[in-house]
Amino acid sequence: MLKDTAKAAWEYGRQFLMKGKVADYIPELGKANPVHLGLCIKTPEGETIEFGDVEQRFTMQSISKVVCLATALQHEGFDTVFSHVMMEPSGDAFNSILKLDTASNRPFNPMINAGAIEIVNLLAPTFSFEQLLDFVRAICMDDEITLDEAVYHSEAATGDRNRAIGYLLKSKDVLTGDVLQTVDLYFKLCSLSVNARSLAGLGLILANGGVDPRNGIRLLSAQTVRTVKTLMFTCGMYDRSGEFAVRVGIPCKSGVGGGIMASVEHQMGIGTFGPSLDEKGNSIGGGSTLEYLSRELHLHIFDSEPQ
Repeated sequence: MLKDTAKAAWEYGRQFLMKGKVADYIPELGKANPVHLGLCIKTPEGETIEFGDVEQRFTMQSISKVVCLATALQHEGFDTVFSHVMMEPSGDAFNSILKLDTASNRPFNPMINAGAIEIVNLLAPTFSFEQLLDFVRAICMDDEITLDEAVYHSEAATGDRNRAIGYLLKSKDVLTGDVLQTVDLYFKLCSLSVNARSLAGLGLILANGGVDPRNGIRLLSAQTVRTVKTLMFTCGMYDRSGEFAVRVGIPCKSGVGGGIMASVEHQMGIGTFGPSLDEKGNSIGGGSTLEYLSRELHLHIFDSEPQ
């Protein structure tokens, strides 16, 4: 049943690929093939279901914000983290500085660039890039994750808007560290090379309450997982998060590299890869695939149909 529905969802998602376009404001991302689409589902029982381009590597981009937030919550604590960022949907583009400059000194949430840069600022004094990379590998169940040097250098060469966000945060005494070092670490974390399997692994550990089902090791506390998934649900799909919550109803996080990571409570982690994006920066094929899965399997958190 699950395998047949997953195949149908993947085939459904493929119909929409040519309606979007790949990200090109980071030149290296513009080289992606827009017809790629991969779907991977992992369950706590150890089942893996895959269709399409599940081995194709791409960069995490904004999906890294989930790992950064989880790490900060684990090591800095809830109160400290949310004294630096808020928990509210912004309604603006992921790289907007409008509300940061006019409505609040603190970024609206950790899932937009301003909030993620501030979270990285909290992590930078304690964690090296190598330590964060090790944690990403563990929580994604993928020891092959590495830094994509080409994307990292492309981001660094074109990332003046993110540096501007950093300096604006610094001017408001929110960011206390070195702006250039903080933003450079942020670029590196966005440039980690994953695939649909990696994202399904991350989604599964979140769905399993922060515990790796392969060995029973707890990687995240239950409170951290609850907080992260709530912010994914309300803020994880950029300024389409509200519509996505209505249509799909699963905590998800997208990235402009084409990935979407989804976490279905106690049931499965889902990873999709499709670099053809809608106008908000979300994978158009991945989003359509998830909408199909949610509808057919009654995965929406407010769905009244029996599971």
